[in-house]
Amino acid sequence: MIWLRRILALVRKELQILLADPQSRKLVVIPVLLQVILFPLAATLEVKNNSLAVLNEDGGAASVELIQRFASARAFTEIIHLSGAGQIERTLDNQLAIAVVRFGPDFSRKAAAGLPAPMQLLLDGRRSNSSQIAASYIQDITTQYFNEQNLAQGRPPASELVVRHRYNPNLEYQWFILPSLVAIILTVSALILTALSVAREREHGTLDQLLVSPLTPEMIMIGKASAVLVVGLFQATVIILAAIFVYKVPLSGSLALIYASSVLYFAALVGVGFFISALCATQQQAFLGAFAFIMPAILLSGYASPVENMPQWLQTATWINPIRHFIVIVKSIFLKDVSVGFVLESAIPLLVIAAGTLTVAVIIFRRRFG
Repeated sequence: MIWLRRILALVRKELQILLADPQSRKLVVIPVLLQVILFPLAATLEVKNNSLAVLNEDGGAASVELIQRFASARAFTEIIHLSGAGQIERTLDNQLAIAVVRFGPDFSRKAAAGLPAPMQLLLDGRRSNSSQIAASYIQDITTQYFNEQNLAQGRPPASELVVRHRYNPNLEYQWFILPSLVAIILTVSALILTALSVAREREHGTLDQLLVSPLTPEMIMIGKASAVLVVGLFQATVIILAAIFVYKVPLSGSLALIYASSVLYFAALVGVGFFISALCATQQQAFLGAFAFIMPAILLSGYASPVENMPQWLQTATWINPIRHFIVIVKSIFLKDVSVGFVLESAIPLLVIAAGTLTVAVIIFRRRFG
C-alpha cells in the first residue's frame, strides 16, 4: 500500500498549506459564515415592509374596511392615500408603492347589494415577482372580507380554493434557501480550491518537484481532491448545522445520504476544477476561470428559477450541470424524506458527470505535465 501512503502524505501537505496560509484559511471559513448569515436574510421570497397606494373614489364602508385590513397586513407597512387618478402613474414611476388599489365610485353600494364589486389593482412590473406575491395577498384579504360579508347577510360564501402546501406548510422561504445553499457554497469552495491548487504549485515552482517525485499524475490529483473533499465536508457540516439549529429547517431524511451524495458531487466538481487549473498558468486566471463556470451553472441549476420553465433544449443541456442534480438531492432529503431509489435517480447523473470530467482532467493533466 505504498501508493496509499504517498497519497495520504500529499493530502496532509495540501491541508497544511490551506491551514497555514492566512488567506487560505479565510477562504475556507469566512465565505461560508458570511453566506450562511446573509443568504437566508437577503435572498428572501417574502414580501413585507412595502408601501401600498390606494385611490378610494368610493368612501363607503366596504372600501374603508378593506383599506384597514390592507394596513394591518404584514406585507404593507405604509398605506399611501391618493387624491386623484393622475397620481397613479407618478406613484408607480417613482416606485413609491409596490401596487395601487383603486376603488370605483359605487364599490360599497354593489358590495352591500351582493353584486360583483370590481376593484382595480395596478402592479409595478419592474418588480414582477414581488408584485405578484403582493397581488395574491391583496386578493386573499379581499376574498376573506367578502366571504365574511356574505355569511353575515345570510348569503352563501363565494367559492373558495383552500390551498395546503406539502413539505413546507407555512411557506418558510428559509426552508427553500438553506438546502440549496449547501450546493451553492460547496460549488464555490470546491471549484476555487481545486482550480487554484495546481496553479498555485506552478506559481511557487513546486509543481516540478511533485512531478519528479514517486507520485504519478493520478496520485497528485487524488491527493489534492481528497484535501478539497475534507474541507468541503467541513463546510457542508457548518451549513447543515446552521440550517437545523439556527434557522430551524427540519431534516426529514437521512444525513448519511446527504454526505454520500456530497462525495459524488465533489468528484464531479473536482474534474471541472482540475480542467480549469491545468489550462491556467496563474492563480488569477484559475480564479476567473472558476467563476466563468460557476455563474452560468448556478443560473441553470434551478436555484433561481425552475428548470421546467426553461426552453426544452436548455433543459436538456442542464443535465450536464452537477449543481442541478445535487440541489434536487439536498432539497428532497431535507424536506421530503425521500428513498434511496429517488436519490439514485439524481446520483447516477452525478456519477456520469464525475467520470467524464475526471477522465478529461486526467488526460489534460498527463499531456501537459506527464
